[in-house]
Parts: sequence; structure tokens; C-alpha cells
Amino acid sequence: MHKSLDQAIHFRRSVRVYTDEAIDTEIVKNCIEKATLAPNSSNMQLWEFYHITSKEKLGEMSKACLGQNAAKTAQQMVVVVVRKDLWRKRQQANIAYLRKQFGQKPKDQYSKREKFALGYYQKLIPTLYSDFLGMLGYTKFIAFTILGLFRPIYRQVRQSDMRIVAHKSAGLAAQTFMLGMAAEELDTCPMEGFDSRLVKKALGLPWGAEINMVIGCGKRAAEGIYSERFRVPFEEVYQQLK
Repeated sequence: MHKSLDQAIHFRRSVRVYTDEAIDTEIVKNCIEKATLAPNSSNMQLWEFYHITSKEKLGEMSKACLGQNAAKTAQQMVVVVVRKDLWRKRQQANIAYLRKQFGQKPKDQYSKREKFALGYYQKLIPTLYSDFLGMLGYTKFIAFTILGLFRPIYRQVRQSDMRIVAHKSAGLAAQTFMLGMAAEELDTCPMEGFDSRLVKKALGLPWGAEINMVIGCGKRAAEGIYSERFRVPFEEVYQQLK
């Protein structure tokens, strides 16, 4: 039975111990597919999702995740990977999609909105993502800072800034995945405690890929939730500007 969004939010907990009961691979795959619908910066979709189901690979990942219970007892795992290194490929995919949407016609017949959309991916995206050993990023940062003295402007243009942007988008996808799993009454645990070199080795990832988080999946054991949920008072984190 599917849970409502409100029910899924309250059902979701970081489950540290899972039962031995198998979970449906297709349901997990479907939740990953839903995760690809998550909002992301400039629709660049600089992510990949690795769905681990084999016992051998789960064993490798358990070791890479420092032997924590959420990894050792997981029936399956999903690894959310940031692929900032694929920005050119994703840029071209967006351009091709826009041209298909706009139809085949001479450039001078594009509307103002269409020209802006294409220019965004053809000019702005390379400006933001292009870099060389971090040096170009600082040049852009100085230039944008100077421009910002005269008008509001986007300032997060360094290589480190764009890494944060890509990881934020991947985090949104990870949360969407976990809520999808909760709606199916399946449990997850996002793990940031892992040896990234071993995870990348287990997955066969290239140098430019980065691990956003490893998510253990299964059905909660009685001892799987370590304590009642704790949150600081809502009034402490909520600010309404009137």
C-alpha cells in the first residue's frame, strides 16, 4: 500500500539494522527512476545512480563503508554519484532537447525566449563549469565580484562552488529516492561514513566522479532505529520575514 507524502516523511528514518527479508529490486529501481525527476541546477543532471544487488558487491561496499551496521545488513544499496566531469555531455543533451522543442528553423527566426534558453547553455554554462586547475575559477570570481559592485550577480563561480552546486542537486535526488522508498514502506539509511577510494574502486568509477552518499536499503529490524527522532525546536530554525 502506497503511503501519502505526509505519511512517507514521517515513516522515513535512518535505519541502521535491516532484517534478512529480501526486497523487490524493481521497486528500488522504480524509486531511483523517480529520483531522476528531482529538481537540479540548470537541469544539468550531473548525477549517476549505482544500484547494488549482488552479495559479493554488497560485501565490498560494506568494507568500504567502514563496516557500519547500515551497510553490513543492507539487502541492497544505492550509491549517488556526482558527475560534474560530464558537464559538456549534459550541456549538449540540453541543447539538443531545446532545438528539438523549438523545431528546425533558421537562427534569426528564434523567439527572444528561445534565444535566451539556447544562449544559457551555449554561453553561460561553459562560463560556469570551465576551469583549469582551479585557476580560471578565481579569475571568474574576481571578475564577477567587480561586476557585483554595480549590480546583483551570481557569485558562486569557482570550481569549489560548482562542486557544491552539483552535490546539492545530487542530495535532492537522494532525498527524493528515500521518500519514494518510504512510500513503498521500504527503509533506507544515507551514509557519509565511507572510504571514497574503495567505493570508487568497487563501482569502477573514473577519477572525475565523486561519491555523494551511499544509501543502505532494506526492511527495518526491531533494533534498526536507535532512538526516537530528535529535532531542535521548530521555532529555533524557522524565520518568517514580514
